[in-house]
Amino acid sequence: MTEIARCTWKGMNGDPFYEAYHDHEWGVPEWDSRALWEKLVLDGFQAGLSWITILRKREAFRAAFADFDPDKVARFDEADRARLMADAGIIRSNGKIDAAISGARIYLDMRERGEDFATFLWDMVGGAPIQNHWRAGEVPAQTPLAVDMAKALKAKGFKFCGPVIVYAFMQATGLVNDHLVTCYRHEECRAMARRVV
Repeated sequence: MTEIARCTWKGMNGDPFYEAYHDHEWGVPEWDSRALWEKLVLDGFQAGLSWITILRKREAFRAAFADFDPDKVARFDEADRARLMADAGIIRSNGKIDAAISGARIYLDMRERGEDFATFLWDMVGGAPIQNHWRAGEVPAQTPLAVDMAKALKAKGFKFCGPVIVYAFMQATGLVNDHLVTCYRHEECRAMARRVV
């Protein structure tokens, strides 16, 4: 039996749950605004933690945050905030919870002004995934473009979106293809690239 060549993430190989995320989600271009916002919120919750911690709690986050429906999250009040802070299934951080709620309101404000969240993000990478060609040990923690995107998000009022978090977000949502060239998913994700219409 031939072993599948994957990216060299610490702790992934041999973990079926983590491998499934790598094999089916990570690096796939995401064009849906709501799904992009969900991932940005989850990456914000990741700050200071490992992604696998967030991934294992993702369904609890979805339940706690109304399936990341920004229309619903934007209406969360103090009772909702208290409920979230008491929910052991998620990361209980006042700042991160507040950032998620305020982020929903910013998302809606953008939409009401005719600014699509997905288009805002994809325009920053030229409308199609950036195709990188990294080998093990070469993938950066951030790039100048991630710095620019972090600044643009912060200018809108989003929080927990520094350049390292934003670059992880870009990788996960396929804004960049950072599967290693030795990984079988590199070419598969490359083939998924298309321009936003």
